[in-house]
Amino acid sequence: QVQLVESGGGLVQPGGSLRLSCSVSGFVANYNAIGWFRQAPGMEREGVSCISGLGGNTYYADSVKGRFTISRDNARKTVYLQMNNLKPEDTAIYYCAADRSRLLSTPCVLQSVDYYSWGQGTQITVSS
Repeated sequence: QVQLVESGGGLVQPGGSLRLSCSVSGFVANYNAIGWFRQAPGMEREGVSCISGLGGNTYYADSVKGRFTISRDNARKTVYLQMNNLKPEDTAIYYCAADRSRLLSTPCVLQSVDYYSWGQGTQITVSS
């Protein structure tokens, strides 16, 4: 079983930056692809970015491409989401999850139905 805990959320002004962390623990924790997702009030959850187990493959939603960067440090069992040039529409609860079916160098996909072990989420509010 893999457990994930998000941290790093907060209130930031438009144009600001934040870095989210997803701490991963449990069996084969270093090797699952990890995805970041977000859900704004009244909206469906959407995929933001993902990274393969060994970190060689990444993917970004069009809405964040060029502004967000995902990375992982498997020695620290942590996945990061660096968010720059934040916009009010980035306001949401951000979650990370592990993909049970994509390990090691298998490319990640945000549309996978195999994401599990969702964290509790961390709130990002972008407002002046």
